[in-house]
Amino acid sequence: MPSLALLKAFIRTTTACAALILAAAVSQSWGQVSATTYHYDNYRTGWNSQESVLTPANVNTSSFGSLIKVQLDDQVDAQPLVVPNVTITAGKYPGVHDVVYVATEGNTVYAIDVHTGQVLLNPNFGTPIPYPLGCTNNGPNVGINSTPVIDPTASILYVIVYSKGTSGPMYQIHALDLGSLTDKVTPQTVTGSHTLTNGKNYTFAATVQRQRPAVLLANGNVYAGFGSFCDEAANVSRGWLLGWQTGTLTPLAANQVLDTEASSPDNFFLSSIWMSGYGPAADDSGNLLFVTGNSDYSGNTYNGMTNIQESVVKVSPDLTSVVDLFTPDNVGDLDEGDTDFGSGGALILPDQTGRIPHLTVAAGKYGTMYFMNEDNLGGYSPTENKVLGSYQVGGCWCGQSYYVDPTDGLARVVSSGGSTVDVWKLQTSPSPSLTQVSTSTQIEIGPQNPGFFTSISSNGTANPIIWALSHPANSNPAQIFLYAFNPDGGGTTMKPIFKAVAGNWPYVDGNSNLVPVVANGQVFVASYKQLQIFGLKNQK
Repeated sequence: MPSLALLKAFIRTTTACAALILAAAVSQSWGQVSATTYHYDNYRTGWNSQESVLTPANVNTSSFGSLIKVQLDDQVDAQPLVVPNVTITAGKYPGVHDVVYVATEGNTVYAIDVHTGQVLLNPNFGTPIPYPLGCTNNGPNVGINSTPVIDPTASILYVIVYSKGTSGPMYQIHALDLGSLTDKVTPQTVTGSHTLTNGKNYTFAATVQRQRPAVLLANGNVYAGFGSFCDEAANVSRGWLLGWQTGTLTPLAANQVLDTEASSPDNFFLSSIWMSGYGPAADDSGNLLFVTGNSDYSGNTYNGMTNIQESVVKVSPDLTSVVDLFTPDNVGDLDEGDTDFGSGGALILPDQTGRIPHLTVAAGKYGTMYFMNEDNLGGYSPTENKVLGSYQVGGCWCGQSYYVDPTDGLARVVSSGGSTVDVWKLQTSPSPSLTQVSTSTQIEIGPQNPGFFTSISSNGTANPIIWALSHPANSNPAQIFLYAFNPDGGGTTMKPIFKAVAGNWPYVDGNSNLVPVVANGQVFVASYKQLQIFGLKNQK
């Protein structure tokens, strides 16, 4: 008879796999899956484990390539979202369609048929803001900057729009019907206030706050993080985490401001939540994990309570309290050098066997990937990092991915700092550790900051493929490339099994923090004024 410990481990693993499959790809018609949130699920694994069409054997230049190009009205920084079997109820093409939703910086939300490229719906939600505060990252327009999120049960797409209001820039959160892309309830203008250490109220100001991280749907709420525009107006801009109830868009009573200090040596606050567009994650208890950026460049304002910069932060579902955190021991140096830990997001690993079942990883500009116990992140010590491991991955304007490899049945973490994809094997016994097992040839980064984003597709654990998008190599032509790698192709160096132009990015001052989306035998890449759809050529 199995021991109680083994039974608990089996239950943890089975529950985690079931939750991952449901979150990563919600089945809406037989044989089809959805991608309804950033990086597929609330752990932010980037793993679609139900891809039965694309394999390392057929993803090559002979049988796989670009099938459809759709012109859009502006640059896209948000990840596309995919929902099969949607009943479109408005526009010129009513009926049932398999739909990809794309939101642009021009504040247009597109519903596009994935098989024909036909634009089914494309409502616009207001005039975007050109180069806010002179910030060129991104631009020229800032409108819908973050990845929306879809509630497939309620058929609602939640999106945050930045536009010109009657008295200046404003943010509004919309709950759009999937079939008509019209508001199901009155849009909510984003507001907030928080008490500073001197007892005075600090009020949310849309003019100086940037909503870049992907939107999160969890706990019956929609959550969004805010940072700054290029560190401009750092004397008044701070990191916010806000939430609204699903359906009604009623704001949560509490919020989190990551720097509530009333003063600082250089009148410089921030502690932003930006993560290069990566979304806050949610664990099985509904707690939210994210990473913060730099604060005052004096390097001496961190205290882990009223200023929580350069940290992985875990916040309660109701946003009333900070539950846990990890801050690197060189937090002062990171502040002084503008070397944000928060340029990347936090990936939560699905439950593992062993004595530490809950794990997370995060990396930032400094290039160190920290491996943490998600139940005890490590806190702060000026003399040591109390984490499970630290690994060099290269400068990371990026986010990690996760999958389970068929060769040994063990989990893999995929990092994408610097200019390479690195695959790390997870060992859980006697204590969790990561071992690098392969690295890729170089991805094109060009003049932009290092790091990029990946997604993983597989059929269960069979036939894994790592997908990546490059930055533009230069400004003329400013092309980005889609790469595919077979992590089990043999050897420790992964060469691309596929590489092709996937779009353009002419405004190279702003990073192309783009994420490829794989669903139902297709790969979706949104970039500058274009959605490109790849697939098997004989299935066009």
